[in-house]
Amino acid sequence: MRTVVGLLFLCHGTSKILSFPAREQRVQSFTVEWYSGIIELTCGLLLTLGLFVRPAAFIASGEMAFAYFLVHAPKSFFPPLNGGDAAILFCFTCLFLLLAGPDPLSLDALLLGW
Repeated sequence: MRTVVGLLFLCHGTSKILSFPAREQRVQSFTVEWYSGIIELTCGLLLTLGLFVRPAAFIASGEMAFAYFLVHAPKSFFPPLNGGDAAILFCFTCLFLLLAGPDPLSLDALLLGW
């Protein structure tokens, strides 16, 4: 699960920062969306590799909570109507990864013996 969440997060980050896969509109540098792309790119890479899993999951979870309440919740109270389903799922999945910690197939386990 950690690897899949990391890869999905990484896809969102590369789309915003590296324009791959291409987006309709290019993200302007030093905007909130650009900073979220940097977080998604960095945390996605760390989660995929299993390196610094807990700090990366904490930051990613917080970013998704922030994204939900800042972007999605003002549109509607209900997630199916405001498009915030993915943000909620990412938030709580990363919260789970924070609590569960690194798995045996992570770089954390390999390097630190966890």
